[in-house]
Amino acid sequence: MPLALLALAISAYAIGTTEFVIVGLLPTVASDLDVSLPLAGMVVSVYALGVTFGAPILTALTGRVPRKPLLLGLMGVFVAGNLLAGISPNYETLLVARVLSAFAHGVFFSVGSTIAADLVPEDRRASAIAMMFSGLTIAIVTGVPLGTWIGQTFGWRATFLAVSALGVIGGLGVAALVPARLSQPPAAGLGTQLGVLAKPRLLLAFAITALGYGGTFVAFTFLAPILETITGFSNSTVSLVLVLYGAAIAVGNVVGGRLANRRPVRALAWLFALQALVLIVFTFTADAKVPALVTLAGMGALAFANVPGLQLYVVQLAQRHAPEAVDVASALNIAAFNLGIAAGAFFGGQVVSSPLGLGATPWVGGLFVLGGLVLTLASGALDRRETDRRTTVPAAC
Repeated sequence: MPLALLALAISAYAIGTTEFVIVGLLPTVASDLDVSLPLAGMVVSVYALGVTFGAPILTALTGRVPRKPLLLGLMGVFVAGNLLAGISPNYETLLVARVLSAFAHGVFFSVGSTIAADLVPEDRRASAIAMMFSGLTIAIVTGVPLGTWIGQTFGWRATFLAVSALGVIGGLGVAALVPARLSQPPAAGLGTQLGVLAKPRLLLAFAITALGYGGTFVAFTFLAPILETITGFSNSTVSLVLVLYGAAIAVGNVVGGRLANRRPVRALAWLFALQALVLIVFTFTADAKVPALVTLAGMGALAFANVPGLQLYVVQLAQRHAPEAVDVASALNIAAFNLGIAAGAFFGGQVVSSPLGLGATPWVGGLFVLGGLVLTLASGALDRRETDRRTTVPAAC
């Protein structure tokens, strides 16, 4: 694997830390800013919505900017957003800071995914994407637990100041390791993006991403409150549990990339089925510490295992149905990932506020994932129909 992938992974580590560390800090933020738990959960949704809408729009606006200067500029925006979060005096300022960081996030991963895929042979593209996204998973293993501990010890604002320092390190990694000469795809305007959204097969793939990936966040957004109030772990122990969860995610991401290299649809179907099952099981194991930890390990292993396959599948579909806009399709799928996170966090908050309560978030998330499974099976059937059509038409001629 080229060293440029390491640079992308380093930056992804910084971005992943700021995206997911809020999960461990949610009770702390809610208490300090005197807001309810569901309202604090909106910090997750707002960030995800910033990525959802920022990724495609800013990707179009920056399409003519050379890749390396663009990545360096994005890391600068990322650092500024986290510095603002670190000095936020109130809830509203924190929301603005999160949106600013989210804008950098969306474009970075949309551009980074296509760069990662282009740097390696075709049969290793899913693994290359997985390596870049490993920065996210390693952030969950180390950055999120450490950031949670920092926030619980020194205040949640200190966590975001520390993350801004990570952003500086990520920017230095890009400057040192990413080659100056990178392939520059044709700039795609908003019209091209609207054209991608008019492709039914790509819309179906985006829906698979939003439901299949986002379903986990119905429960994951409120994982710290679940572990504290239902499972009975102390506030300080939650950081250690997040290490276990993150380690399982790191393993699942690598395994998921290997499984999806050749047949992403089949891999996704199995991963979604297992993911939905484990989420439903967690509903019944969350109130006992040892069973909860075992189930959480399974949840972690499956939570990100679908990411490489989802991204690769969209790229493959775009190459067939919108070859002039593969980069745009990749950006829109990053938006779909985050739309799923936003929807999962929002509906999780609604569940927490409803008579169902906090304990129902896992099985509700499982229903979301089952929806992704149904759409995956439908898309796979359409793929087979297209393949049959391509093979029978030449034979008839």
